[in-house]
Amino acid sequence: MVIQGDPPARFSSTTSMPEFPHPGSDGRRRTRPLDCRHGRVLIHMLPGFLVWDPITGERHCLPPEPKEIEWLIYSAAVLCAAEGCDHLDCHGGPFRVVLAGTHDHTEIIVASVYSSETGAWSVPVCLDNTCETYAQHVLQAVRERYYYIPYLQPRRAAVVGDAVYFTVRRDNAIVKYDLGKDRLSMIDPPTPDVYYITLMAMEDNTSLGFACIQDSTLYTWSRKVDTQEAAEWVQYMVIQLEKTIPVANPNNESIVVGFANPNNESIVVGFAEGVGVIFVSSGVGLFTIKLKSGQAKKVDEPGEYFSVLPYMSFYLPAMSLAFPWIVIGCLTSYAC
Repeated sequence: MVIQGDPPARFSSTTSMPEFPHPGSDGRRRTRPLDCRHGRVLIHMLPGFLVWDPITGERHCLPPEPKEIEWLIYSAAVLCAAEGCDHLDCHGGPFRVVLAGTHDHTEIIVASVYSSETGAWSVPVCLDNTCETYAQHVLQAVRERYYYIPYLQPRRAAVVGDAVYFTVRRDNAIVKYDLGKDRLSMIDPPTPDVYYITLMAMEDNTSLGFACIQDSTLYTWSRKVDTQEAAEWVQYMVIQLEKTIPVANPNNESIVVGFANPNNESIVVGFAEGVGVIFVSSGVGLFTIKLKSGQAKKVDEPGEYFSVLPYMSFYLPAMSLAFPWIVIGCLTSYAC
């Protein structure tokens, strides 16, 4: 199967759901789901962003991002901004959108935040505001590897406490945006030697999680920051996938333009925030794996998955009703 460009985003639903906000009738507007969190879905519908509440149908069209962010590759996260909210029933309150991307011309990573309360984007920042630390990092990488371009991965971000985490294409470096301090910093990953990774918020919501697959084994790490802001990665769990997920037919190969998984190897493609569930794509389908038990469940047929965005929300107008479903972004990887 040959895929040119980005396959269309689609839903895999576990219950009834409203219609996804598609592009105009001319079909020329590019639509990309970027994030699902706190009852909202963040969609990039060129030339702007849309925050959509599938339960209530409420939609917010955001103004264009700051001119200083001429992104080449980008990612973004949407999160509730209501003070003291438990995020079980986030509907209609204030929200923020954190946008981070690799600048098209200066090749630096920049970030800006949109607030629904002000209706505006913040002044963009780059690493450590002055970019001095970033510049030193780049120079060292150039000396060691001859080149270094900080392509931000267009994967789903992770939100832990007051911080939003993104990944960088080279060596799995992690970029942290601190909402309280309005600054970016860089974190070393637990392992730089694998391409497909997923960042996640651990169940305690105070630790950043990191997951990847090597040699048919799922590895997860946890990183908890103490009061002195010192932190280290601790291996959380190891799951042998050969005992959990059926092995694909090795002769069933796919040729996909721009997709770096031609041999149908098992790869991590997403997480379900707060419930300890990892999404794994293999040549025989898309699976969820519960980290605590290692239990696997097939949730979709084989496909080219780059980023899976789970949507879960609860709406309580008069009685308890749950509306869970999964938003699947079937995106090929960028040629970086």
